[in-house]
Amino acid sequence: MLVKRAPGNRLILPAAVLASFPETECFDVAEENGRIVLTPVRSGRADAVRSKLEDLGIAEEDSAAAVSWARSKT
Repeated sequence: MLVKRAPGNRLILPAAVLASFPETECFDVAEENGRIVLTPVRSGRADAVRSKLEDLGIAEEDSAAAVSWARSKT
């Protein structure tokens, strides 16, 4: 199958290829030895935790502060 680059550097993947990845919304893109490699990224439990923390307004800095606090209580 051939895929043509469209305006805006967009690639439209054939439905026949994407049919193998029905639950995949995101792909990791890499260049390897002159090839474009797409790897499906499946959302997992870690993504759900990140989303929940964001919903609660907890930032990365808050997590670092909590770890620092916990470690200082020895």
